[in-house]
Amino acid sequence: MDGATNGSDRISAVEFHRRDGVADWRVTGTGPQAVFRATSLVHAAGLVGPIVAAAERSGVRPDIDVRPEGVVVRIPSGDENTIAAAVVEFAAAVSRAAAELDLAPDPARVQTINVYVAQHSGADSRPFFQAALGYDPLGDTDAVDPLRCGPQLAFNPITGDAPGRGRTHLDVFVPADQAQARVAAALAAGGRMADDSYAPAWWSLASPENHGVDIAGWPDTSE
Repeated sequence: MDGATNGSDRISAVEFHRRDGVADWRVTGTGPQAVFRATSLVHAAGLVGPIVAAAERSGVRPDIDVRPEGVVVRIPSGDENTIAAAVVEFAAAVSRAAAELDLAPDPARVQTINVYVAQHSGADSRPFFQAALGYDPLGDTDAVDPLRCGPQLAFNPITGDAPGRGRTHLDVFVPADQAQARVAAALAAGGRMADDSYAPAWWSLASPENHGVDIAGWPDTSE
């Protein structure tokens, strides 16, 4: 699903960040996202009307998560490499409305989490997970919650791996300016660095029991 319905112009994450009025926003693996802190559920809910109005004007179809702690606004990009140009107008309008309501932006809380299912090259686990979770197929290798509430799943083969040995790790997409702090926190909490050869695009970490977690900031800086 793409979060914009009007126009076909696409821009990169770098181009998005160059536009005026979008300093509160970051780009994750599923598209642009902003978090605005609130003091109560009533305070948070006050932003819903302006979000809907901005969406109607710009043709953007956002996902809105309203909690007593704040509001999370996500714009499904439909493309991990580009963003609909109409999203700029929408994002700027939402930020202005949030400022008027004293809802402070909190970019450090922006993130999306994907589950990376690694499987033998001769296996196809996607139908099982789709059925078990009620997910829909996405592209050739992924599966997605139809309401985009649960984490997106990616299925990729491990060439030469032993059959019957399923392996899974988490992909945690964070703002590029938060990635190193997140990595440092995970290492301080007992994790170890498994592979940093792709840094600063992403770092592969392992828990004390060898569970895998990739911390990735590359969507936020893609050209």
